[in-house]
Amino acid sequence: MALPPEKASELKQIIRNQLSQMNVHGKIRDILSESIREELGKNSQGLTEADLIQALQRRGIVDDVMKELNFLTEVQDKEATTSSKPATHFVDKEPAELKKTKIDPTRRNLYLQVLGGRAFLEHLQEPLPLPGQVCATFTLYLHFRNQRFRSKPAACACEPDLQDGFLLEVHKDSLGDGSRMADATTLLSICDPVHMVLIKTDTSSEKTLIASCYLEWRSVLSSPDGKMSISVELLGVGTESKVPVGVLNLKLEIYPHLTQPLSKEIVDTQLILERQKTAEKERLYLIYAKQWWREYLQIRPSHNTRLVKIFAQDENSVNHPVCSYVRPLRAGRLLDTPRQAARFVNVLGYERAAMVGGGSKQEQWCTLLSFLCRGKGDCEDHATLLCSLLLGFGLDAYVCVGTKARRVPHTWVMAYGTSGDVVFWESLTGHRYIHRPVNPDDPPLVEQPKRAYPYCSIGCLFNHQSFYANCQPSDTVELSHFDLNDESKWKPMSTEAIKSVCAPGSSTSLPPFPPLCAPVIDAAAASNEIELVLRGLISEHRKDLSLTTVWDDHLSYLLSPALAAYEIERTTGVSTGNEEFQDAIKRAVPDGHTFKGFPIHFVHRNPRRAFATCLRSPFCDEIICCRGDQVRLAVRVRVYPYPESACAVWIMFACKYRSVL
Repeated sequence: MALPPEKASELKQIIRNQLSQMNVHGKIRDILSESIREELGKNSQGLTEADLIQALQRRGIVDDVMKELNFLTEVQDKEATTSSKPATHFVDKEPAELKKTKIDPTRRNLYLQVLGGRAFLEHLQEPLPLPGQVCATFTLYLHFRNQRFRSKPAACACEPDLQDGFLLEVHKDSLGDGSRMADATTLLSICDPVHMVLIKTDTSSEKTLIASCYLEWRSVLSSPDGKMSISVELLGVGTESKVPVGVLNLKLEIYPHLTQPLSKEIVDTQLILERQKTAEKERLYLIYAKQWWREYLQIRPSHNTRLVKIFAQDENSVNHPVCSYVRPLRAGRLLDTPRQAARFVNVLGYERAAMVGGGSKQEQWCTLLSFLCRGKGDCEDHATLLCSLLLGFGLDAYVCVGTKARRVPHTWVMAYGTSGDVVFWESLTGHRYIHRPVNPDDPPLVEQPKRAYPYCSIGCLFNHQSFYANCQPSDTVELSHFDLNDESKWKPMSTEAIKSVCAPGSSTSLPPFPPLCAPVIDAAAASNEIELVLRGLISEHRKDLSLTTVWDDHLSYLLSPALAAYEIERTTGVSTGNEEFQDAIKRAVPDGHTFKGFPIHFVHRNPRRAFATCLRSPFCDEIICCRGDQVRLAVRVRVYPYPESACAVWIMFACKYRSVL
């Protein structure tokens, strides 16, 4: 292991001091004179270095020195582990020693080790962070065959210290193969890549998608020792998808090692054949889609202006059929109902895809892993995730592509009931709307249903195995009928054609869906932390206005049922507990006093950002800056965690004071 110069000189000084303390030099002189007198005598031919070392070992001098140095090394290791020095100051280029883990000897594993990054030129001029300083970090996320991993955060730098190891289990999905050790040929048939996503988290906890790439790991199968070191160039996303952002140094290793590795020619041939097969399927689907589109335009020339979306670009600017962005997704025990799933999707942040310059909206449909790791996305990302979850709950769900107010392009979800009922699900808000079509041929006196939803037009709808384009005379949502079996209203695509490119395992260019992860947020601790910070911010704000602050802890506690009721209403659409809350507040507020409350909802846990937003509301500002007699303030925070550590944060500010007018 190569030590940096300052560490080498420090180690030399430690050894020199130890030799001096043990008087090793004097002992060597005594042994040297004794050896010359006794062993060599007058016929001395001269002492060699080996003779001296042998004499020192015989008398135990070397062992004594090594024991002392080992003790010193252990002490220094303990001191190093308790040091508060950040990992960004680690200079050694050797891979960090990782924690040992037990490996099932009957299962084949791929050990993927990240040995740092380089050439992240955007951070070339960034100074090293000081100890204890909060800095922007890189985090690497991995998904492989229903397994998800996350690296330790590393400070953003030109050469980020991303040092981590991941043990990926490689197994077959077919019945009966799960308990059998996979041989080299079986491993070669597993075409799932390792999906890697690099996320940057800035000092305000905002996450940015830096890169998303797929690692072809099967080249290691041709390595004689089962090990392979590679460098992976990461490209940007969206409008920067052709621009390199950095390089990751990786090491791959198969455990247990293969008894008979494959030849490089066999592996390369297999990969080439898979790419050719995928390319041929995609070519045939493209030919079919073009012919289908020509037929659709022949029905009515005005169809050319309708939003019929057949292909969409992912974060790497690669086109995929839209049906491939939806698959039935089961959340296990993390989500219990479809409405809870809608609430989970709703609390994931909304952010339009970034673009350079002006013009129309930048289109980018993120893969599910990128969307979940970043924790925010555009309306298309929310709609495809919600549709996948509703399909997992057994509903007949579709993603709708159309427009909302002012003809702005939008996507939402539709669930088709067994009795023909049509329900729209807005993925950005979690709201549900029942669709009742208007019949334009009815007499004027017949009362028509009023539109409750925000959607104006619909061009197409799809899920993982179906695609329908609206071919009714009008694409207005309120005039559209959703009898999908009526081909005079909805033109379908061939189910077989869709399955040929969108079914799981049908194409190596499509990543499988990752499972959802349980939240790691401690709801009570997070609620207390935000509440304490808000109390401090309010006190400071009132102090600047020359106002004193007196907190009423009992009143703060009484606000909890209201926050719980708000979250239940958002999830189920049913309002509960309002009577009990009002009764408790009336008992806590004496006669002649006034109570004011202001609830607000966030999907982030940044208290300073939330406080700045609240101050922009005149109602909240009136409570925080309340003046009067016997003013008592209260604030209550409740964090509701969801999968992927998404959270709904409810805050209620309140005050009570004696009315003097």
